[in-house]
Amino acid sequence: MNVAIIGAGSRSFGRSIIRDVLLSQPLWDSGLTLRVMDRLDDPLAGAEAYARRVGERLGRSPRLTATTRLEEALDGADFVVKAIEVDRFLRWSQDFHIPRRYGFRQVFGENGGPGSLFHALRNMGPTVEIARTMEQLCPDAPLLSFTNPEHKLCEAVSRLTSIKVYGLCHGYFMGLHQIARILDIEPERIDGPACGINHFTWFQSIRDRQTGEDLYPRLREAEAAGDPLTDWHDLALGRMLFRRYGLWPSPAANHYGEYLGWADEFVASEMHFYYDPEEGEPWETGRIPEFVYSLSGDKTTRPWMRPPPEVHEDLDGPVRPSGELAVPIMEALGCGIARKIEAVNVPNRGAIPNLPDDMVVEVPADADGSGIRASSMEPLPEGIAALLRTQGSIHRLLVEAFDEGSRAKLLQAILLEPTVHSYRGAVAMMDEMLGLQAGSLPTLR
Repeated sequence: MNVAIIGAGSRSFGRSIIRDVLLSQPLWDSGLTLRVMDRLDDPLAGAEAYARRVGERLGRSPRLTATTRLEEALDGADFVVKAIEVDRFLRWSQDFHIPRRYGFRQVFGENGGPGSLFHALRNMGPTVEIARTMEQLCPDAPLLSFTNPEHKLCEAVSRLTSIKVYGLCHGYFMGLHQIARILDIEPERIDGPACGINHFTWFQSIRDRQTGEDLYPRLREAEAAGDPLTDWHDLALGRMLFRRYGLWPSPAANHYGEYLGWADEFVASEMHFYYDPEEGEPWETGRIPEFVYSLSGDKTTRPWMRPPPEVHEDLDGPVRPSGELAVPIMEALGCGIARKIEAVNVPNRGAIPNLPDDMVVEVPADADGSGIRASSMEPLPEGIAALLRTQGSIHRLLVEAFDEGSRAKLLQAILLEPTVHSYRGAVAMMDEMLGLQAGSLPTLR
């Protein structure tokens, strides 16, 4: 069983995937070969050292290859896991601030909003390169992608290559835990299939696994009775969507708020990246701005004089599964173990009846040795489906802009974004972003 991890030095996913793979008994029993690949030597060395250390602690010595060459990592691979970003926070600060400078009040700028289009184009080139190299060296291997914007990149791979791609995200579980907290029950008791697009899914039903009770009536009562300001930044927008559209959204306000033109009324996102522009723009000074992200804890409650950040090396941290879905898919497809996959990004192919067939959607699925089968969902309410169809059109135009090198298609995608309200502003914003990120973007004519 040859597993290649591309972007093994990834801060968010590299080590968690290494750990999950080495913890898997079925993969180990299949004769595991682990290949870790990164373009940069230092992150690669850290990933290799981590893999060896985890193997020692588990009493396992996998066949391990560390390489900076994509071809060496992919040749004959059975599974390819991808988690890549370049200059993540510096570029993300541009994705966030530049569109807002033109009055486009996007939220977050990662997976939705005009900023996300440039995030997608930066990652689309290397993502398609990986998939096209797989076509030559491991054409039957699935690509398990953790790279954002998840749906836009999966759409590029599914439209432009023959590789089967599965986009993976833990956002579903965030929404499930919100519902459980409001109802004061354990998340494991809830049967809640959700569907939509990545970072904007909707629970079509929620039931008690033990009793079969429909929990939506209780959720409506609890939401109506709750203090409107409780966990405002996390829940306020979701509660409003629940009231107006009838289904609970997932994963959190700063994610699905990216797809709405009016979300900033409910999300305090003005200073996601703090810096004083009078002291220079970060992309001019090279100083990465600090990321202020209230959902992960209040980073502003700190001493007046802050000590230098400590560097923590987690080589000796707990060896526990991450809860991500890559290894369950590997165990299903490679070892024939039936698994329920709560959320996977795949081309729709009728899974959500009132969304386009070729649009990448996020749905639950069943997986085993014969493949991954998306669950058949009910049609979404029309108001929700309309929101998602717009995003599907944006994704398609963006992939065409990349594939054709078309500035015109990129502008069309920008003009569809719900927060964009000015044609002149859209053109000027596009020109500025194309100039700032020229080294990381495809050439557009």
